[in-house]
Amino acid sequence: MSMILRSLPAAPHFVVSTRLRLWFLPIICSRGVKLLRRSSTTPLLGILNTMKIRDDQLKNVITPEMKTLEELFVKNGFEIRIAGGAVRDLLMGSIPQDFDFATTATPDEMKKMFTDEGIRMLNLGGEKHGTITARINDKENFEVTALRIDMVTDGRRAEVEYTTDWHTDANRRDLTVNAMYLSFDGTVYDYFKGIEHLKERKVRFVGNPGYRIQEDYLRILRYFRFYGRLALNENSHDADILEAIRLNANGLSNVSGERLLVEFRKILEGKLYCSLVCLMHELGVTSYLGLPESLDVAEFRRVCQLSDKLAPIAMTRLAALIRTEDEALQLHSRLRLSNFDKNHLLFLVHYREKTPKGADTEDLHFFQELQFTCNIKGASKAEIHRWTQELLKYHGNETLLQKFNAWEIPRFPVKGTKLLDLGLKKGPELGRTLQHLRKIWFESGFELNEEQLLSKVKDIFKEASPEHSSKLQEVP
Repeated sequence: MSMILRSLPAAPHFVVSTRLRLWFLPIICSRGVKLLRRSSTTPLLGILNTMKIRDDQLKNVITPEMKTLEELFVKNGFEIRIAGGAVRDLLMGSIPQDFDFATTATPDEMKKMFTDEGIRMLNLGGEKHGTITARINDKENFEVTALRIDMVTDGRRAEVEYTTDWHTDANRRDLTVNAMYLSFDGTVYDYFKGIEHLKERKVRFVGNPGYRIQEDYLRILRYFRFYGRLALNENSHDADILEAIRLNANGLSNVSGERLLVEFRKILEGKLYCSLVCLMHELGVTSYLGLPESLDVAEFRRVCQLSDKLAPIAMTRLAALIRTEDEALQLHSRLRLSNFDKNHLLFLVHYREKTPKGADTEDLHFFQELQFTCNIKGASKAEIHRWTQELLKYHGNETLLQKFNAWEIPRFPVKGTKLLDLGLKKGPELGRTLQHLRKIWFESGFELNEEQLLSKVKDIFKEASPEHSSKLQEVP
């Protein structure tokens, strides 16, 4: 437990808000899209709890540029506070890597203020979300977002109105641990027991989990991500949260693959990922991420157990859930994987079954050979080397991985220009010939030199096409 949370006061000061809560009315529009519209008929959720952090802790995070930003807002009659994740991380005893700011100023008021002060603004596309990015002293960029209310949501985006009420803004956030603010005097403002939940390592939604999820279905994955980051026990989920996720999992079908991938990758890279992914499957979440309905859970658990100590990357862990290359391509279609990630999955799915049964011995031959015989379109040698490392991690073979990492790939002695001099043309033919020569070189134990390898070129083409072989220039 961090020093900050251990030092929380036993009886913190509470201030009861008399503001009105905005609740949600489901509306079905003409296209059949479920909308959530807010009304102002019931009191706001939450009670304000404040605490102060020590000056020395605050000084560790407040840079001169942040102070300049704060002074600018105060001078113009606005409040500004650090918001969300940075407050959470600070209370957990870690130095935040990213800072988001919230303010009582509207985007138009911020733009006028920054323009009047000669401060450069960046990424103006964020304005539609209420965010203005300012560059202070030509050193740091800060994203500042106006306090807002989500008036209408469709599970992906929201129509917002701006407000000056911090409680109202907190009421629209996803998780209690992300709904806190920190002023520049060190006061933490917490409306939903975020401090208490951090101390107890609980992950809770602000208010009704179902309503929160229906505002943005990506919050299903965010819940699992933060659970893996904060929770100590893999089985301490609240039953009402799991039920809300089960009932709303189909909403993920309308969320873009790119957004899903960002969160899913973080889940796979986090703590408790094995139990979380299995739980996501039980709740019907994984099928909306491009994974098959029937997952190889046994293989996934096996790989989790074998490979954890070797810290495989997310796609290596994900490969254990996929049985075939077609399933890998289906996942790629849904999540819009990068070429590196797609080819990584295909590499693992293809070669994991070809790995010799004696791969737990000290024989590196199979893995060395992959460096010269694997020919995935567009893949660099460095990428194939990385995927081979991940293949060894997949099988949990630490000894072979260490040997493979210590092995230096010899420099292949033949350049493509030499083959062009022999009459080969640029294109697939040249690539296939180089690949064939690499295999011959590998099988020789890397002993053959350039001249000896070039002497094999005619033999290669005699096998493929005697007519073509006669057109090759004599080997010098």
